[in-house]
Amino acid sequence: QVQLVESGGEWWQAGGSLRLSCPASRLTPSSARMAWFRQAPGKARDFVAATRCIWWNTGSTCYADSVKGRFTISRDNAKNTVYLQMNSLKPEDTAVYYCAAQGNNGNMVEAGSYDYWGQGTQVTVSS
Repeated sequence: QVQLVESGGEWWQAGGSLRLSCPASRLTPSSARMAWFRQAPGKARDFVAATRCIWWNTGSTCYADSVKGRFTISRDNAKNTVYLQMNSLKPEDTAVYYCAAQGNNGNMVEAGSYDYWGQGTQVTVSS
């Protein structure tokens, strides 16, 4: 059974930085598309960032416009872990952040196309 376990979420002030981690068990992150989504209260689960967004290019990364230039997704193959470095945090970044894995070249931004999910970690940014 594949397991993804997010950590690193906490309360932080606007302008600060956080790093979320997502170690994967029974899954090699480099062989899958790994992504971060987020969900604010009362809203849909939105795409944030993904690795392997160009399926044949395992080093490719893509971002939602709202986080481009502020967030960075990365992967440590030796640790089987995916990270989300979040800089210049804004109050609108407040949400539960989820790590997800997709084993094929499905729709990158559609939450329903991902095969595995973590339990989520809360990020709260105050102004």
